[in-house]
Amino acid sequence: MVEPRRTVVADPSWVSLLFWVGFPVLGGALGAALRWLVPWLLSLPWTPLPGPLRLVENTPSPWGTVVAVALGVLAGLGLAYSAANDQLRVVVTDHQIAVTRAGATTEFARHRVQGVFRDGKQLVLLGTEAQELAREASDLPEPALRAAFVGHGYRWHADGDPYFDDFRRWVPGLPELPPGADALFTAREKALHDEDYSDARQLRDELDALGVVVRDDQTRQFWRRHRANGAPHD
Repeated sequence: MVEPRRTVVADPSWVSLLFWVGFPVLGGALGAALRWLVPWLLSLPWTPLPGPLRLVENTPSPWGTVVAVALGVLAGLGLAYSAANDQLRVVVTDHQIAVTRAGATTEFARHRVQGVFRDGKQLVLLGTEAQELAREASDLPEPALRAAFVGHGYRWHADGDPYFDDFRRWVPGLPELPPGADALFTAREKALHDEDYSDARQLRDELDALGVVVRDDQTRQFWRRHRANGAPHD
């Protein structure tokens, strides 16, 4: 059986290598320097992680330096894991789009996708009713993404969101919103202020289920409705 032609857009392998080697090395170096800053840090009115710092201070040399370096390496490994886990991988074929992040892959059949565009640092897939199927933060180069989607026949909106002019700023009590949307917007506003982005994303999905698309400008929320035919203005 012949595998379908596919295009993969992802960070090059050296980026992951940089994460897993560079961050621990940098963390170890900072840990060694931290060994000599511990007394000053503990003298401050507020110090992050006072427990590990006191462990370093109370451990006699040279083991205090060894402990500091080890803690720095562990912190670097934690950062490397977080950065590597956040990398986006996009696989495009003539029949579907697969988006992978943090080990989870979501697939979108071609007949569900009306178009694709970049909104700042975010990659957005539009559905046939003008809903947003996916909105993922990405540092992947726009030329590579555009070439992948256009090469497989998907519509790339070079000027950005074709529905941008439909958005209006949310304020409480708008009569045009469907029942229940106002409460979700209110809860989402609090989540944005609290920087609880996981909850904000879940609430965005709940608004989408009501036929409402949301975009953010810092903590300000803008909204528009789905369209029955999904046709953009152009």
